[in-house]
Amino acid sequence: MSYIEIIMLSLALSADAFTVSFSYGLLPLEKPSKECLMLGIFTGFFQGLMSVIGYYLTLLALDYISPYSKYVVFGIFTILGIKFILESLYGNKSKKKLCISVFCLFMIGLATSIDAFTGGVSLKLCGNGILKPAFLIALVTFVNSIIGFNTGKNLKHINVKFMSVLAGMILVLLGLNALW
Repeated sequence: MSYIEIIMLSLALSADAFTVSFSYGLLPLEKPSKECLMLGIFTGFFQGLMSVIGYYLTLLALDYISPYSKYVVFGIFTILGIKFILESLYGNKSKKKLCISVFCLFMIGLATSIDAFTGGVSLKLCGNGILKPAFLIALVTFVNSIIGFNTGKNLKHINVKFMSVLAGMILVLLGLNALW
């Protein structure tokens, strides 16, 4: 793969991270700048890590992980999405600001990076090295996550309750998309 193709792969792999970060940007967060940075770090790190894992475990793990990956992604995104929707409709009535826990960041990083495993497999099968492409994948995902978060943050002046439900629906749709 050429670097142009790796950049295109990086952009494709970072689409989920962009969308999830956009959803979180819509929420009334306690420390939006910190949350934005943490989302970028976690999603970027996991994208790079999973591409390295996919690269080195190409033939060994592909048969075991691949059949279940869409269900894992579906479960994580659907649970997070439903949580957004329920909290916006029934919880958080005190207008208290939210924060993203480390566990939640870990789950987001994992869910958005499962497809990067396949990206690593592709790089191995194409005869590429992994260090530079993995760094590029991580960097592009980090940047796209920051852009997604800030895009959502700039739109949240509309109606917080509506935007929180919308954010939850986006995550549920991402989960359903993983099944297809």
